[in-house]
Parts: sequence; structure tokens; C-alpha cells
Amino acid sequence: MAGSSSTFVAALTAAAVATVGFLAFQASANVPADLASPPAAASPTTTKAPRDIRDLTALPARSGTGARVVYSVDDDRVWLVAEDGRPTRTFQVTPGSVDPLPGTYAVTSRSGAVTGTDGTPIEHVVRFTDVKGVSIGFSAAVDGSKPVVDPIKKTGGIRASRPDGKALWDFATIGQRVVVIR
Repeated sequence: MAGSSSTFVAALTAAAVATVGFLAFQASANVPADLASPPAAASPTTTKAPRDIRDLTALPARSGTGARVVYSVDDDRVWLVAEDGRPTRTFQVTPGSVDPLPGTYAVTSRSGAVTGTDGTPIEHVVRFTDVKGVSIGFSAAVDGSKPVVDPIKKTGGIRASRPDGKALWDFATIGQRVVVIR
């Protein structure tokens, strides 16, 4: 009888461990987006990338290597960087009300023409991440306008001029790295 009772206890223990594991998995799968950790592709940093104080449009140091799009959240500037590490273009942008975290991402989707969250027709949409359910990406307004940021409405569109948006569209195909810095 002693052998069957220890087998019974072992079976109950195994069932309890399996149940706790299953419940932990379910709980982690249902964590609200604002409590979840950043995506594995994002590697948040807290320091601002060093800038060239003589040329504020120069590519910031430590912004990665190889072909990439570099986006400075603090400077509202984008650089398109060739494989050899030299920037081929840089331009100012107007961000939405939601900023991406610093880190390295990849272009996940593109749309030739859609309506932006502010109701403006936009083109050359290049998306690379989501923040709390808000899609973050670059675009250009068809009418050339810049968005008026409404802090209450959550928007992730980073607007460029039409020529800059077209250049970004041509450069940033699916999978292209996007490095976000402060």
C-alpha cells in the first residue's frame, strides 16, 4: 500500500505542476500590451546617441552598421544609410503622438496609399513596430501637409515630405532594418 500511495502523491504533484504551468502560460498570453516587455527585436537604450555639434544633420555615432533607416525621436530626423555605412539622404519628419522605443526593428509591412489615422490620405507607408496597439511607421501626406498632433488621439504616423517619403519607400523594403535612437 505504501508504494501505491507514493505513486498517487507523485501523480497528484505532476498534475498540480502541469496545471500551474498551464495557468502561468495563459496569464502571460493575456498580459495587457502596456505591461508586456518590449519585443525581442527592440533593444532599448537610455542614452542619446552622440551627435556632431558642428553638423547637426550628420549621422549620429553608434547608430548601427550596414544598410538601415535611422530615426532620431529627439531630433525628428531620418537618415537612409547605405551598406557601406554612409548616409545617402537625411530629412526632417513630423512624428505622431506615440513614439517607438529606442531599438532595432525591421520593416514589417508597407502600403502604397491609405487614409491616415488623422483622416488624411497618405502614401508610401512603411511600418516597423506597434506601441500599445498603435502602428508606428513612416508616410507622406498626399497633399503635402504635416499632421497636427492631438495628444488625446493615439497616432503613430511619422510624416515626411512627399519626395522624402518616396525615397524612404524605395529604400525601406520588407525586412529592412530601422534603428530608433533618442
